[in-house]
Amino acid sequence: MKKIVKYIMTDILRSIIMIIYTIVLLATSFTLFSLEDNANKGLLSLLNIILIIVPLFSLLFSTIYIYNSAEFIELLVSQPLQRKSIWQSFSIGLAISLSLAFIIGIGLPVLIFQFNTIGLILIIVGTLLSIIFVAIALWAAVQIRDKAKGIGMAILLWMYFSLLFDGFVLFLLFQFADYPLEKPMILVSALNPIDLGRVLILLQLDISAMMGYTGAIFKDFFGTMLGLSIAFITLLVWVLIPLYFSTRKFIRKDL
Repeated sequence: MKKIVKYIMTDILRSIIMIIYTIVLLATSFTLFSLEDNANKGLLSLLNIILIIVPLFSLLFSTIYIYNSAEFIELLVSQPLQRKSIWQSFSIGLAISLSLAFIIGIGLPVLIFQFNTIGLILIIVGTLLSIIFVAIALWAAVQIRDKAKGIGMAILLWMYFSLLFDGFVLFLLFQFADYPLEKPMILVSALNPIDLGRVLILLQLDISAMMGYTGAIFKDFFGTMLGLSIAFITLLVWVLIPLYFSTRKFIRKDL
């Protein structure tokens, strides 16, 4: 298993696409911090990249990589290796590689310009989002045999988490405006890792004052150590659930 993980990581980290991705993140991060006179403004500028670009790249790159590795996977399956170990090796290799790219591209500038609790939480959230969307990509790729349909499914999943989910939430808030939905919104936010990550970072930047009463509810819950712990455990659950179902499907799948 270690040899497979090492091979996958070496293959990914030498990829020109991964190198360009890391360099673009690094250049963008340093540029944003250099343009802003306040480090917190630089973090806010990075927020859209962390919540939109990082999940999209992690999802698409992982999906395409699995499809392009189909022959290698079939070769490994023909060897006396457990399918579970093979799939977990791909999961770990992709997760570590994309996490390293994120930590170098965004984490390093954040540590230089904003080495505090806010910066560390931003790095942790971004790293977890990278791993979460690797797990979601693996689930999508193992469910659909056709490459074009699988990539299309990955894009639809990203659109749902990044765009459609917020519209759905706004629709619910509009339809049930007469009811107190502030506390249930805490539970709803847990249904989307991107939304949960956004709330965690914004609350650390004291933007909750601009979010009205709902922001105060979020601040009271996620601002405590218990709330932060629950939020990060929820993000970890978002990693484990897609990984569990994708592994289960791969073990039973007829290649």
